[in-house]
Amino acid sequence: MKAAIDFSEKQLHCIYRPYDYTFDVFEGTPRSGKTTAAHFRYADYLVASRDQNHLIAAYNQEQAFRLFIDGDGTGLMHIFNGACEIKHDEHGDHLQIHTPNGIKRVYYKGGAKSNSVGAITGMSLGSVMFCEINLLNMGFIQECFRRTFAALDRYFLADLNPPAPQHPVIKDVFDVQNTRWTHWTIQDNPIISEARKQEIYNTLKNSPYLLDRDWYGKRVLPQGVIYGMYSRDNNYDATLRGKPLEMYFSGDGGQSDATSVSCNIVTQHDNRFFLNRVAHYYHSGADTGQVKAMSTYAREIKVFIEWCVNEYGMRYTDVLIDPACKSLREELHKIGIDTQVADNNAHDIVGANKGIEVGIERSQNIIEDGTFRVVECKSDKYDHYHFEQEIGMYVRDDNGKPVDADNHAMDEFRYGTNKFYRNYR
Repeated sequence: MKAAIDFSEKQLHCIYRPYDYTFDVFEGTPRSGKTTAAHFRYADYLVASRDQNHLIAAYNQEQAFRLFIDGDGTGLMHIFNGACEIKHDEHGDHLQIHTPNGIKRVYYKGGAKSNSVGAITGMSLGSVMFCEINLLNMGFIQECFRRTFAALDRYFLADLNPPAPQHPVIKDVFDVQNTRWTHWTIQDNPIISEARKQEIYNTLKNSPYLLDRDWYGKRVLPQGVIYGMYSRDNNYDATLRGKPLEMYFSGDGGQSDATSVSCNIVTQHDNRFFLNRVAHYYHSGADTGQVKAMSTYAREIKVFIEWCVNEYGMRYTDVLIDPACKSLREELHKIGIDTQVADNNAHDIVGANKGIEVGIERSQNIIEDGTFRVVECKSDKYDHYHFEQEIGMYVRDDNGKPVDADNHAMDEFRYGTNKFYRNYR
């Protein structure tokens, strides 16, 4: 059974316009319809292309499959339903598509890690689709362009939410390539009702930053972002550095809201202590449409903990869970995981700061002085995609209060920081 899709005029124009630019960039707000348009634009290109091998690149392989191969029902495997199949060869997993112009192999890979470039070394590609290109490793992006030098019908497509105005992808990629840039807002999505648009606007208007970014689709300086001092240049490592001293976990639970648990390792290096975030379990019922029971979360978290223990060869000392998540704690206890109540700063007063602001200031301090490190995870399943999404979106409202959204990983990050401060600062 084929699904009927209502396209906006803008989507139809972007799908079928001529390929007179080498690089199409769809930039705009979440839920603007840009990714659906990209699905069909890229499918149209693949049918006509004379090149056989192509690439979907995202933060990790799972994201590449979810965002573009499946695409929530409008991705390539659905567009070419009945004429495609998932295959594997020496270059990796791919969707093999039978077209009137021959077989096309569309590989899907992660491109956020420092060593991601190794996955495409030696490949010859006709095109690349970059999902959320601003989250990908710049060396990987540039290698993708080199991998297509011999293509007969060379083409690139990218989508992204608005980055900061100074983001390197603008200067080093968009301004260098033969780029056609298309701006998208939620008004361009024909399936969003006026009532839902009003609901989204009423949420975003509490933060000028989020209103400009996620309603108007502007590139704005993240002045209201609480952890704006975090950057991959200053806080990211490919491997764990220093002597490992302690492993512990911190978590925040929810069902429709996200459940987020991080693995933290404290190391000593050059007579300094460092808090290393090495792995992350994350699931959001609201984002995925799949609400899980707390018992299910507990079992999955236990698997996550066991993976971290085996990966780093360390015993853990604590599993710190938000005091409000009593049901998650009980479910963990039932399957043999002892937990402790996380320090959520409820009773803290330090100078002029009270409560949550004490934990936020501590977290800002360890980010700014480089004591906090995000360490590249070997598992795509437990990587830092959701943490990096949230840390760029965690903002204050007009009254200076942290907005109670995009904060699930941020809360457990703060719990982990509080333990680090208490024991090592």
